[in-house]
Amino acid sequence: MKKLSFIAMFLLLAGLLQAQAQQQVLPPLISVNGVGEVKLQPDEVVINLGVEMREKTLDQARKQADNKAAAIIAYLRKQGVDARDIQTSYMNLQPIYMSGEFGKASPDFYMAQKNMVIVIKKLNKFDELLSGLYDNGVNRIDGIHFRVSDLEKHKVEARKRAVADAKQKANALTSELGAKVGKVYSIHESTMGNGPRPVYAKSAMMMEADMAQGGGPSIAGGEVVVTSNVSVSFVIEQ
Repeated sequence: MKKLSFIAMFLLLAGLLQAQAQQQVLPPLISVNGVGEVKLQPDEVVINLGVEMREKTLDQARKQADNKAAAIIAYLRKQGVDARDIQTSYMNLQPIYMSGEFGKASPDFYMAQKNMVIVIKKLNKFDELLSGLYDNGVNRIDGIHFRVSDLEKHKVEARKRAVADAKQKANALTSELGAKVGKVYSIHESTMGNGPRPVYAKSAMMMEADMAQGGGPSIAGGEVVVTSNVSVSFVIEQ
């Protein structure tokens, strides 16, 4: 019985302490949102490309895909693309049954695929490199997207602008009421980089036709926008 009374008293005391904590009076605050943006021209393009070979035997398909992939890598290295900017991303080797009869004695052909992700850092050489890639066996372009190489540096700048924007808003609001901004009470931040959307799934023939018809550069890098959003609460001083 005494034990139950002790537990009840303990729970009551805990409840009172929690209620007091919830009733804690906050200092006078002003809460504002600040936005900072840095607009940049992308300086790198990432390309997802590949080779797809179809042969009567598995070994022929594999060898053809391997030879084409090796030629692509050799070409890129010769053009000054760093080895760390060339990465094999996918490999596939499978029999293809055109009739859909999976249990038939032999497939109609074998398909071998090798995909790579490459980073091109000289955008003015894009068309020239792409043409050379076609010549060396690329027959799939599965997507491209643009990026900025030193993005972290620009995130820092966007964050600074967001904080300055928040402080300017707080000063403007409090000055209208004859008060001033004091110390920071709390701050929350999120930063992201938004760029052009990637272009997906164009075959090599389609991309080459686009280049032939356009008469100019076949890509446009657009603009990458690095945005920082901050929510800041300042103490108001009279």
